[in-house]
Amino acid sequence: MADYKLYYFPVRGRAELTRIMCVAAGIKFDDIRIPGSEFPEKKKTFPNGQLPMLEYKGQYLTQSLAIARFIARTCGLAGKSDWDQAQVDQIVYTANDLTEQFYSYFLEKDSDKKEEKLRKLLNEYVPDKLATFEEWLKQNKGGDGFFVGSTLTMADVAVYEGLTSVLQKDTNLLDKFPKLLAHRQRIAGYPRIKEYLAKRECTEN
Repeated sequence: MADYKLYYFPVRGRAELTRIMCVAAGIKFDDIRIPGSEFPEKKKTFPNGQLPMLEYKGQYLTQSLAIARFIARTCGLAGKSDWDQAQVDQIVYTANDLTEQFYSYFLEKDSDKKEEKLRKLLNEYVPDKLATFEEWLKQNKGGDGFFVGSTLTMADVAVYEGLTSVLQKDTNLLDKFPKLLAHRQRIAGYPRIKEYLAKRECTEN
C-alpha cells in the first residue's frame, strides 16, 4: 500500500501539478479519483470539505499548493537553496494565477460573459503571463534548461501544467515565445512524464 494517497475529481484540475511531480520523482501514490456525483456525500468526510486532499501515513493535508509544496520538498523539486525556493514559489504562484483566470472563464454560466472572458484571457492576460515566463526562463542560463537551477523543479511542472488548458483553446499561443515552447517540449519529454502524458485522458481542465 502506498504511503501517499491523493484524492481528487477525475480531471486534471488542482491535483495535476502534484500528480506529475510524483510521477517525475518516481513516488508511488494512489491516485483516487472521486466522481462529482459522489462528492456531496463524501464531502463531509474530508477535512475542510475540500479536494484535493493528500493522505500521508494516516495524516491529511488539504489546499492544492500546500500539497504540491510538500511533495516538492519530499522529492527534491522545491529548489536547492533558499533563494532558489523563493524563485520557484514566485513562478508557481504566477502559474496558479493563470489557472485561476482560466477557472473564472471555465465556471462562468452566462454564455456572453464566458465568451468575453475567453477573449480577454487568450488575447490579453495569457500573452502577458507568457512574456513574463519567457523572461524568467531566459534569466536562467539563457533559457535552454529549467526555470530555476540546473534540474527539474516544481516551477517547471507548474508552468507546463498551467498552460495546458489555455493551449487547448489556442494551440498557437506559444508561437512568439520560442524559449517557452522549447521548455514545454523538454518537460513533456522528461523521463516518466512522457509515459504518463501518453496515457493521460484529455480533459478541458
